[in-house]
Amino acid sequence: MPRRYRVAGELPPEARVDLFCERAADYEARVHRVGAAELDGVLSARCEELGVRRLAAPAAAPWRLHGPEVDFDEPPISAARLDRLDGALTGCAAAIAETGTVVLDGSPLCGRRALTLVPDLHLCVVAAADIVETVPEAVAALAPAAAAGAPLTFISGPSATSDIELQRVDGVHGPRQLELFVVWY
Repeated sequence: MPRRYRVAGELPPEARVDLFCERAADYEARVHRVGAAELDGVLSARCEELGVRRLAAPAAAPWRLHGPEVDFDEPPISAARLDRLDGALTGCAAAIAETGTVVLDGSPLCGRRALTLVPDLHLCVVAAADIVETVPEAVAALAPAAAAGAPLTFISGPSATSDIELQRVDGVHGPRQLELFVVWY
Protein backbone atom coordinates (compact mmCIF):
# COMPACT_ATOMS: atom_id res chain seq x y z
CA MET A 1 0.00 0.00 0.00
CA PRO A 2 1.44 3.43 -0.91
CA ARG A 3 2.24 5.77 1.94
CA ARG A 4 0.08 8.82 2.43
CA TYR A 5 2.30 11.82 3.05
CA ARG A 6 0.99 14.93 4.67
CA VAL A 7 0.42 17.61 2.08
CA ALA A 8 0.23 21.36 2.30
CA GLY A 9 -3.01 23.14 2.86
CA GLU A 10 -4.62 20.67 5.25
CA LEU A 11 -4.73 23.14 8.15
CA PRO A 12 -6.47 26.53 8.18
CA PRO A 13 -4.23 29.51 9.08
CA GLU A 14 -5.27 29.60 12.76
CA ALA A 15 -4.52 25.90 13.18
CA ARG A 16 -1.11 26.33 11.48
CA VAL A 17 -0.25 29.08 13.97
CA ASP A 18 -1.47 26.97 16.89
CA LEU A 19 0.58 23.96 15.74
CA PHE A 20 3.69 26.10 15.20
CA CYS A 21 3.39 27.64 18.68
CA GLU A 22 2.86 24.24 20.29
CA ARG A 23 5.82 22.62 18.52
CA ALA A 24 8.15 25.58 19.12
CA ALA A 25 7.28 25.46 22.83
CA ASP A 26 8.05 21.71 22.81
CA TYR A 27 11.59 22.69 21.76
CA GLU A 28 11.81 25.04 24.74
CA ALA A 29 11.33 28.27 22.81
CA ARG A 30 9.25 30.86 24.64
CA VAL A 31 6.34 31.81 22.39
CA HIS A 32 4.37 35.07 22.55
CA ARG A 33 1.33 35.83 20.40
CA VAL A 34 0.84 39.50 19.71
CA GLY A 35 -1.07 41.89 17.46
CA ALA A 36 0.95 44.02 15.06
CA ALA A 37 0.01 47.26 16.82
CA GLU A 38 1.29 45.92 20.15
CA LEU A 39 4.54 44.36 18.93
CA ASP A 40 7.00 47.14 19.81
CA GLY A 41 5.51 47.49 23.29
CA VAL A 42 5.54 43.74 23.92
CA LEU A 43 9.16 43.46 22.70
CA SER A 44 10.16 46.38 24.95
CA ALA A 45 8.38 44.91 27.98
CA ARG A 46 9.93 41.47 27.44
CA CYS A 47 13.39 43.02 27.17
CA GLU A 48 12.79 44.80 30.47
CA GLU A 49 11.68 41.52 32.10
CA LEU A 50 14.83 39.79 30.83
CA GLY A 51 17.13 42.64 31.85
CA VAL A 52 18.17 43.32 28.25
CA ARG A 53 20.02 46.60 27.91
CA ARG A 54 21.57 46.25 24.42
CA LEU A 55 20.46 44.27 21.38
CA ALA A 56 21.83 43.71 17.90
CA ALA A 57 19.41 43.97 14.98
CA PRO A 58 19.65 43.93 11.19
CA ALA A 59 20.10 47.40 9.69
CA ALA A 60 16.62 47.20 8.11
CA ALA A 61 14.83 46.17 11.32
CA PRO A 62 11.51 48.04 11.51
CA TRP A 63 10.92 47.54 15.24
CA ARG A 64 11.31 50.48 17.60
CA LEU A 65 11.91 49.44 21.17
CA HIS A 66 11.66 51.61 24.25
CA GLY A 67 14.25 50.77 26.86
CA PRO A 68 17.02 48.68 25.39
CA GLU A 69 19.57 50.28 23.12
CA VAL A 70 19.55 48.72 19.64
CA ASP A 71 22.84 48.39 17.75
CA PHE A 72 22.04 48.12 14.05
CA ASP A 73 24.35 45.86 12.07
CA GLU A 74 25.65 48.50 9.66
CA PRO A 75 28.58 48.49 9.46
CA PRO A 76 28.73 44.85 10.59
CA ILE A 77 29.13 44.45 14.34
CA SER A 78 32.28 42.52 15.29
CA ALA A 79 31.95 39.07 16.89
CA ALA A 80 33.61 40.41 20.06
CA ARG A 81 31.07 43.23 20.32
CA LEU A 82 28.16 40.87 19.55
CA ASP A 83 29.35 38.68 22.41
CA ARG A 84 29.07 41.64 24.80
CA LEU A 85 25.45 42.40 23.81
CA ASP A 86 22.49 40.93 25.67
CA GLY A 87 20.84 39.50 22.57
CA ALA A 88 19.68 39.88 18.99
CA LEU A 89 16.34 40.81 17.44
CA THR A 90 15.47 39.56 13.94
CA GLY A 91 12.61 38.54 11.74
CA CYS A 92 12.45 35.27 9.85
CA ALA A 93 11.93 34.24 6.23
CA ALA A 94 9.57 31.37 7.05
CA ALA A 95 8.35 29.21 9.89
CA ILE A 96 7.28 25.56 9.79
CA ALA A 97 4.25 24.51 11.84
CA GLU A 98 4.93 20.79 11.73
CA THR A 99 8.39 21.14 13.26
CA GLY A 100 8.18 24.43 15.21
CA THR A 101 11.12 25.72 13.17
CA VAL A 102 11.98 29.26 12.08
CA VAL A 103 14.15 29.81 9.03
CA LEU A 104 16.49 32.76 8.51
CA ASP A 105 17.77 33.56 5.02
CA GLY A 106 20.15 36.49 5.41
CA SER A 107 17.55 38.91 4.01
CA PRO A 108 17.29 42.46 5.38
CA LEU A 109 14.79 41.38 8.06
CA CYS A 110 16.82 38.34 9.14
CA GLY A 111 20.29 39.83 8.97
CA ARG A 112 23.51 37.87 8.77
CA ARG A 113 24.08 34.62 10.63
CA ALA A 114 26.46 36.03 13.26
CA LEU A 115 23.67 38.19 14.70
CA THR A 116 21.82 35.12 15.93
CA LEU A 117 24.70 32.74 16.61
CA VAL A 118 26.87 34.82 18.95
CA PRO A 119 24.53 36.45 21.54
CA ASP A 120 22.92 34.21 24.20
CA LEU A 121 19.40 35.50 23.47
CA HIS A 122 17.53 35.55 20.15
CA LEU A 123 14.24 37.43 19.89
CA CYS A 124 12.58 36.51 16.59
CA VAL A 125 9.50 38.11 15.07
CA VAL A 126 7.40 35.59 13.11
CA ALA A 127 4.63 36.89 10.86
CA ALA A 128 1.68 34.48 11.08
CA ALA A 129 1.34 34.72 7.29
CA ASP A 130 4.88 33.30 6.93
CA ILE A 131 4.04 30.09 8.80
CA VAL A 132 3.74 27.17 6.40
CA GLU A 133 2.47 23.78 7.36
CA THR A 134 5.20 21.40 6.21
CA VAL A 135 8.93 21.23 5.53
CA PRO A 136 8.42 20.73 1.75
CA GLU A 137 6.36 23.95 1.67
CA ALA A 138 9.16 25.82 3.42
CA VAL A 139 11.79 24.41 1.06
CA ALA A 140 9.71 25.52 -1.93
CA ALA A 141 9.18 29.00 -0.44
CA LEU A 142 12.91 29.34 0.26
CA ALA A 143 14.03 28.05 -3.16
CA PRO A 144 14.67 31.54 -4.62
CA ALA A 145 16.87 32.50 -1.65
CA ALA A 146 18.75 29.20 -1.87
CA ALA A 147 19.22 29.60 -5.63
CA ALA A 148 20.68 33.06 -5.00
CA GLY A 149 23.20 31.53 -2.57
CA ALA A 150 21.63 32.94 0.60
CA PRO A 151 22.58 31.17 3.83
CA LEU A 152 19.59 29.30 5.24
CA THR A 153 19.53 28.72 8.98
CA PHE A 154 16.85 26.40 10.40
CA ILE A 155 16.25 27.01 14.12
CA SER A 156 14.21 24.62 16.25
CA GLY A 157 14.51 25.90 19.79
CA PRO A 158 17.49 27.27 21.70
CA SER A 159 20.91 25.84 20.90
CA ALA A 160 21.54 22.58 22.74
CA THR A 161 23.64 19.47 22.40
CA SER A 162 24.46 16.42 24.50
CA ASP A 163 27.80 14.93 25.40
CA ILE A 164 28.60 11.21 25.28
CA GLU A 165 26.97 10.74 28.70
CA LEU A 166 23.80 12.44 27.40
CA GLN A 167 24.33 15.51 29.57
CA ARG A 168 22.54 18.43 27.90
CA VAL A 169 24.65 21.52 27.26
CA ASP A 170 22.90 24.72 26.20
CA GLY A 171 24.28 27.49 24.04
CA VAL A 172 27.19 25.68 22.38
CA HIS A 173 26.26 26.50 18.76
CA GLY A 174 23.99 29.49 19.24
CA PRO A 175 21.79 31.25 21.78
CA ARG A 176 20.74 29.60 25.01
CA GLN A 177 17.38 31.34 24.88
CA LEU A 178 14.93 31.70 21.97
CA GLU A 179 11.87 33.94 22.24
CA LEU A 180 9.39 33.92 19.34
CA PHE A 181 6.86 36.71 18.79
CA VAL A 182 4.11 35.45 16.49
CA VAL A 183 2.36 38.45 14.94
CA TRP A 184 -0.93 38.75 13.11
CA TYR A 185 -0.62 41.62 10.60
